[in-house]
Amino acid sequence: MTSVERACAPAAVTAELLPALRRRTTAVLIAGQILGGLGVATGIALSAVLAQEVGGTEALSGLAATATVAGTAVLSVPLAALMTARGRRPGLVLAYVVGALGGGLVVVAARLGSFPLLLCGMALFGAASSANLQARYAAADLAEPDRRARAISSVVWATTVGAVLGPNIAAPAGRSVSGLGIPEAAGPFLWAAGIFLIAAVVISVLLRPDPLLTARALAPEEERSPAARSLRAGAAAVAASPRARLALVTVAVSHTAMVSVMSMTPVALAHHGAGIDLIGLVISVHIAGMYAFSPLMGRLADRVGRLSVTGLAAGLLACALFLSGTAGGSHGQTAAGLFVLGLGWSAGLVAGSSLLTDAVPQPARAAAQGLSDLVMNASAGVGGAVAGLVVAQASYAWLNLVAACLLVPLAGLALFTRGRVRQSS
Repeated sequence: MTSVERACAPAAVTAELLPALRRRTTAVLIAGQILGGLGVATGIALSAVLAQEVGGTEALSGLAATATVAGTAVLSVPLAALMTARGRRPGLVLAYVVGALGGGLVVVAARLGSFPLLLCGMALFGAASSANLQARYAAADLAEPDRRARAISSVVWATTVGAVLGPNIAAPAGRSVSGLGIPEAAGPFLWAAGIFLIAAVVISVLLRPDPLLTARALAPEEERSPAARSLRAGAAAVAASPRARLALVTVAVSHTAMVSVMSMTPVALAHHGAGIDLIGLVISVHIAGMYAFSPLMGRLADRVGRLSVTGLAAGLLACALFLSGTAGGSHGQTAAGLFVLGLGWSAGLVAGSSLLTDAVPQPARAAAQGLSDLVMNASAGVGGAVAGLVVAQASYAWLNLVAACLLVPLAGLALFTRGRVRQSS
């Protein structure tokens, strides 16, 4: 244990120690996020292929991603409850361990040829995504109020490393299990399980003192009661705050619009003659828009305000949906649309997450943040399922139009909330 750790037990943190503690916490979370993002991206790269092989039909291939999203959503609630009671570190460690168990279960299911077991493994695998999402809030626990968005965005940015490297190591991961009687498409999940365990060790050993417990130790005495930290208190805090409600809607709409359109873009590109290399390039450009520019979104949210960046998110998403919805056979326009879609998602996630943290009292934050991730992932899961039906029954252009309709209530709520804030100031 370092001198900083010894001096910075949650009950003994001083103002002089906070800057060093903030830097240390952010660095550890970034390291964990790189590992977690790498594990998720490595496993997911061939998940549809594995589901098709085990299920025996292409019609079942999309259920792998659906199971993962569902697992991420469902597991976010118990993880939030654990963090509320015990702190960020136990919750993040457990999430990565459960994700590793899920990866191992996927390998077993592939070896046995059991599709139901495969879906169970994919759902547990989603716990690692829950950890990656919750890590952004851990970065905000000790951040100064006017730097919370930048703290969140730095952890979001770290996902870029894993998102880029993960798909590239999926192939060697598959080849590494070829002599073990395991399908090659399951190899990435075995590697992902190992990466998650490393992430769990990093968080367990280095994320000390716990940022959430330290933030509570610094809170006023009257805010430390257990009742103020319950999941019910978190939901009540969101319901009572117009800004918190806007934050929840911003994150949910941004994520749902992004997942719905992104998931069907490869199908649309293939329909217009794009090969797998071009499809991969378009998705890579989209991922760059999602993560690489998040520090810019964080700086903007801190400088010009969360509400302004929420409006920027709505504008970027609208522009993206127009570009991709009217692209037709233009692959370049589709790529531009997907890049802007990633930027809109980044702005919405960073602004919404920081706005939620600002608007909810400290004791109820972890519970409210878990609720936000539940709503976000559940909405995206429904959106992804509906997206396939819309494209099958209508077209990719209609999907973009339907996604654009989600922005109308977001824009209306943002204007209403801005008016309320101006009246109260």
